[in-house]
Amino acid sequence: MSIFGDIVHKLFGKAKPDQTPPAADPTPDPAAAQAATPDAAPAPLADVDVAAVMDQLVSESGQTLNWRTSIVDTMKALGIDSSLDHRKQLAQELKYSGDMNDSASMNIWLHKQVMQALAANGGKLPPDLAN
Repeated sequence: MSIFGDIVHKLFGKAKPDQTPPAADPTPDPAAAQAATPDAAPAPLADVDVAAVMDQLVSESGQTLNWRTSIVDTMKALGIDSSLDHRKQLAQELKYSGDMNDSASMNIWLHKQVMQALAANGGKLPPDLAN
């Protein structure tokens, strides 16, 4: 499974039953997320309140995590390996063209891309995170 697919799977699995569509596929292709159109099939995260799920996961973790600004904290809250190597793999998966040795810039880009991809896959995010 792709790392982005793992992120979606974790969010989908933690969503409340009334937030998940019955026939959703929890492992989307990240390229498809970027090319999502209104006429496409139902998105895997349709009706999932990403912020509520993430806030719940952070609360359950017992850690101080700022998933709204940090890709590392987002991955930690989801229980996904947040190591630099794993983030580099995610960057490759999402077609990062910058310098992967500049981890600060890569992390900022990754967080933005993941939030946009979640929104493109139907996840409900606050407007400041979905753009």
